Formats: sequence, structure tokens, C-alpha cells
Amino acid sequence: MIDSVPSAQTYANEPVRYPPLTVVDIGLEATAVTEAYRNQVLSRVNASCLRLAVLSGDYPWHQHPHSDELFLVVDGVLEIELPDSRTLRLKQWQSVVVPAGQLHRTRGIGRTVNLCFEDLAADTVFVDRAT
Repeated sequence: MIDSVPSAQTYANEPVRYPPLTVVDIGLEATAVTEAYRNQVLSRVNASCLRLAVLSGDYPWHQHPHSDELFLVVDGVLEIELPDSRTLRLKQWQSVVVPAGQLHRTRGIGRTVNLCFEDLAADTVFVDRAT
């Protein structure tokens, strides 16, 4: 399990790092992350955002009640576990949309870099385990 998971409030209030019309070097941003987990908002797009997530290991079970979440793996392998015992396994340049309200848990197999597209201030509800 990842040790430094932010609170739901911190996640929803993550500041936007780059304003419009700023070129963002996503590869450089990913390389600069040294923690086992980091999730940061790079850009705002209307009421949504582009997040860069770098993780290694399990992220807790959670859902976003009002926001779909699109995952796009840039490097590594990302598993998304669902409560019905399915596990979606995404490799480099594969993506999937997890619909709003869907309970899920992500896992980076080794160091994994992915981009997420979701509502800018998406609510996050953590649960102890999938039921």
C-alpha cells in the first residue's frame, strides 16, 4: 500500500500547475517525481483537468461519485481492480474510463506513470475495502 495518500480534500483542492498557453513537458514532470506516489494537476480544461500520476504499489479503494475518470498509461503497467473481482490491466498507451460512482483501486506494477482526465475538483470517497 502506498504510504502517503492525500486526503479527499487535498485531492479535490490540488492546484493547477500550468496556466493555458504554457507548453508542459510531461516526460520531464514524470521524471522529476521521486516519491512512490504523486498525483498532481498539470492543466485545467474547462471544468476538467489533466492529472499526472506516478505510483508504485496499491492505492486505496475509492470512488468519484460525480466524475468519470479516464486513465492513460504513459509508462509501466497499471492495474485497476474492481469489486466484482475483475482487474483491468493497462500497458503503455492503453486507456480506460472508470465511470462516476464506480468503486475501484489502482495499482502500479513497478513505477507506473499515467495521465488522468476528470473533473477538476472531483470528490473522492475512500472505503476500507471493496464490499
